[in-house]
Amino acid sequence: MNTEQLLLDKFQGSPLLSIEQVADILHRSKDGLRITLSGNSELAQKLRDTRLKIGRRVYFKTQGIARLIDEASA
Repeated sequence: MNTEQLLLDKFQGSPLLSIEQVADILHRSKDGLRITLSGNSELAQKLRDTRLKIGRRVYFKTQGIARLIDEASA
């Protein structure tokens, strides 16, 4: 089972993850993740690449987060 499938199973098949869910996956607080996103680090850039805004809400593509995790663990 790959990382993307594990995330889809954990979050009821949702293709988009909220900032709270991504913070939980990365073992960070919600505010800590927001601070990371506002920076210029490599992680921040990769997270911003998976970000999707719908109205005022910010979501992240499950596929992109899974890819980011796989790259980090390789």
